[in-house]
Formats: sequence, C-alpha cells, structure tokens
Amino acid sequence: QVQLVESGGGLVQAGGSLRLSCAASGGTFSNLGLAWFRRAPGNEREFVASIMWTGGMTFYADFVQGRFTISRDNAKMTVDLQVNNLTTEDTAVHLCAAATSGLARQKGDQYEYWGQGTQVTVSS
Repeated sequence: QVQLVESGGGLVQAGGSLRLSCAASGGTFSNLGLAWFRRAPGNEREFVASIMWTGGMTFYADFVQGRFTISRDNAKMTVDLQVNNLTTEDTAVHLCAAATSGLARQKGDQYEYWGQGTQVTVSS
C-alpha cells in the first residue's frame, strides 16, 4: 500500500506562485508513475501533470501552458508541482496520485493510489 500526503496549498493572489508537495510512504517509490490532478468546485477531476518512474518523461495538460513544473525526488519520496502565474481558474483541490505501472498516465482511472488533496485558492 502506498500512502500519499499533499501539502503546500494556500491562498495566493493572481499571478502568484506556490510549490505543492506530495510525500509518499509504503511501496517502492522509485517504481511509481506519479501525477497531479485537480478538482474545482462543480467540476470533474482533471489531469494536471505526470512524471514517469525514471523522471525522464513528463506530460502536462494543455491549460498548463508552461506555467507548472512537475518533479520527483526518489530519495525523499516526494513529487512536487511548482505552479506559477496562477489565475483564478486554478482554484481547486490539487491531488497527488501514484501508479504501479510506473508510467506517466493522464487518466485518473490509471492510478491506484490517491492523496486527500491540498486546496489552492487564487484571488483576483
């Protein structure tokens, strides 16, 4: 079993930045594909970014437009999401997910483990 705990969310003004972090325990972290998703009020959960177990391949949703960067530290067992130039449309609960496939998938049903999420609120 893999447990995931997110942190780093908060209230920020439009144009600001945050660094979200997800700490894992259990399982073999270095073999996991990892991702960030988000769920805005009234909306479906949507893919944000993913990173392969090697760290050598990453994918981003179209709306990211170069503003976010996903990274992993296998020694610390963490996956981070640096989010820059935030807009009010980025307000959402951001969730960390892990896949035993090790691949950088983009669909939620391809991830077996989920954290509880961290709230990001962007004010105008």
